Amino acid sequence: MQKPPRPVRPVESDPRKFLAQIGVGRSTSDYKKNTNIFVQGAGADSVFYIQDGRVKVTVTSEQGKEAIVGILETGQFFGEGCLSGQAHRMATTRTLTDCRLTSIEKDSMFEALENQPAFSKFFMGHLLSRNSRIEGDIIDQLFNSSERRLARLLLLLANYGKEGSSPVIPVTLNQEALAEMIGTTRSRVSFFMNKFRRLGWIDYNGTIQVHQSLLNAVLHDKPEIREGDETLGLA
Repeated sequence: MQKPPRPVRPVESDPRKFLAQIGVGRSTSDYKKNTNIFVQGAGADSVFYIQDGRVKVTVTSEQGKEAIVGILETGQFFGEGCLSGQAHRMATTRTLTDCRLTSIEKDSMFEALENQPAFSKFFMGHLLSRNSRIEGDIIDQLFNSSERRLARLLLLLANYGKEGSSPVIPVTLNQEALAEMIGTTRSRVSFFMNKFRRLGWIDYNGTIQVHQSLLNAVLHDKPEIREGDETLGLA
C-alpha cells in the first residue's frame, strides 16, 4: 500500500510574517532584560531571530576574560553557526533590553531555506549584511584611530545609516564596554567622550544621545576627529 504523499507546506511570501508565526520547530518567546539566551559551550541546535529588542554577544577566553564582540538588534538573526555544523555555541548571548525572540530549530531552518524562497532571500540578505559589517570592523581596526572607531561605533549603536526610517535611539553601553568593542582603554574612551560632548556631537548623562553632527563630522572627515590619537600622543 502506497504511503500518502507528505503535505506540501504553503509558501509564505512575507518572511517576517513567517517568522512571527508559531509552527513546527518554530516558537516565539519574551525575554526580560539581562537574561542569557544561550551560553558559550552549550549545544547549538537552533537559530534565533530578534522580533524586538537588542542582544549582546560576548566571548570568554580560557583565562576568564570576557569581551563584547557584537550588539544585535531588531531584524537580525544569530546562532546560525549550527547550520554549518557548529556543535557548540562559540559565544554567550544576553538581552540588553526586554526582547521578543523567535527560535527556529536547525531542521526547520533548513526546510524553510529550501521551501520558502522569500525567506531564503531574506536570510541571505542578513548574511551578506553581517559579512559587510565584519569587513568594515576589520578595516576600522587596521586603519582608523581609536577616536574614529568610537565615533563609528556610537553611530551604529544609535541607528544612524540604517535603511528606511529607523529612529535614532540612545546608546546604553558604559565606557568600559565601548572600550572593549573598539580595542582601546577606558581612559581614552572617557577622553574622547568628553571631547565629543564639548563639540556638541553627543549628550552624555547615563545614556548617550548621539547627534547628527557626529555623523557629519565622520562623513566629512573633520580634523577634530581625524587627529584624536595624535592629540593624546598615541598614534
